[in-house]
Amino acid sequence: GYWVASPWRSNGVISRCLHHCENTALRHSLQPLRKLPFRAFRTDARKIHTAPARSAFLLRPLPILLATGGGYAGYRQYEKYRERELEKLGLEIPPKLAGHWEVALYKSVPTRLLSRAWGRLNQVELPHWLRRPVYSLYIWTFGVNMKEAAVEDLHHYRNLSEFFRRKLKPQARPVCGLHSVISPSDGRILNFGQVKNCEVEQVKGVTYSLESFLGPRTCTEDLPFPPATSCDSFKNQLVTREGNELYHCVIYLAPGDYHCFHSPTDWTVSHRRHFPGSLMSVNPGMARWIKELFCHNERVVLTGDWKHGFFSLTAVGATNVGSIRIYFDRDLHTNSPRHSKGSYNDFSFVTHTNREGVPMRKGEHLGEFNLGSTIVLIFEAPKDFNFQLKTGQKIRFGEALGSL
Repeated sequence: GYWVASPWRSNGVISRCLHHCENTALRHSLQPLRKLPFRAFRTDARKIHTAPARSAFLLRPLPILLATGGGYAGYRQYEKYRERELEKLGLEIPPKLAGHWEVALYKSVPTRLLSRAWGRLNQVELPHWLRRPVYSLYIWTFGVNMKEAAVEDLHHYRNLSEFFRRKLKPQARPVCGLHSVISPSDGRILNFGQVKNCEVEQVKGVTYSLESFLGPRTCTEDLPFPPATSCDSFKNQLVTREGNELYHCVIYLAPGDYHCFHSPTDWTVSHRRHFPGSLMSVNPGMARWIKELFCHNERVVLTGDWKHGFFSLTAVGATNVGSIRIYFDRDLHTNSPRHSKGSYNDFSFVTHTNREGVPMRKGEHLGEFNLGSTIVLIFEAPKDFNFQLKTGQKIRFGEALGSL
């Protein structure tokens, strides 16, 4: 009765024992996993877990737009900082003009809609307790001198619109009587001088077309433009007297400046031309960057005559400055929701009962902006007319621009 172990039998037993041990160990190792919900290992559950990972790679327009716009704005700020540092060293910086695609991209921004929204916000009456903090922040940001205001009490202004259009004390802006042309507003002189050919400098090295800015000459009796042949240049059509030249002056009004503008000389306004257009920013940086910036923007051109011939004053709108008001022109409505691109509206102040137009005295109230903007003077004068200015200087309403 002895059991004889065969090598084949012993190998089979050993293999079954090993297989049993492996199964036992595997069951013990898988025991904790059995407590997990079985759906975590299903195909559809796996899809649920991996969906956020795939969606992270989807293109999201808003973050990309914000990142691109923020990067571009940062680059522009760096360029401006670099230009300021080079100017401090006395180095002249050639202007870098925006490309057509950059101007088109900027014009695609709904600045007219934003400006109308800003205008409505300005009309909202502020609570009495909130007026001082809001106005004080604006005063601190833009350096407003409230000691010149006719009413210094901040609680007096019910809304932002009233604060922007605040009046000055009578003695705050004495009108210079020794010079023939005075500054119509507070601001900074961007450029001035004699108009050469048909191009006008908005800033040094950056020009705009005189005809595009004022609009084409209309051969009607009530317009101040004299009749001229087709071969004459637009500039020569404006110069009415022999020996005279055409001059220009550009004044930029910052948000902290006095927002009303006045008559720069004794003259008669006979015609108004309103150009609906874009409302891009007109600060000096933009004026150096965008060629013909003033021709793109909405503007109101007042033309007439003074003692030396042709005279015009143009109020140029800007971002958040869609509202341009001319006190004697009740029919003027700027920043309308609907307008035809490239169109303009003419209105004559010369009537059968009034053959002269609207007479304006030097220093008389003429109009106002809702916020800072730009005023452009283009006028005819004798060759010995001299400006009393420097480019970039600060100027206040009533101070001298130039004289004979």
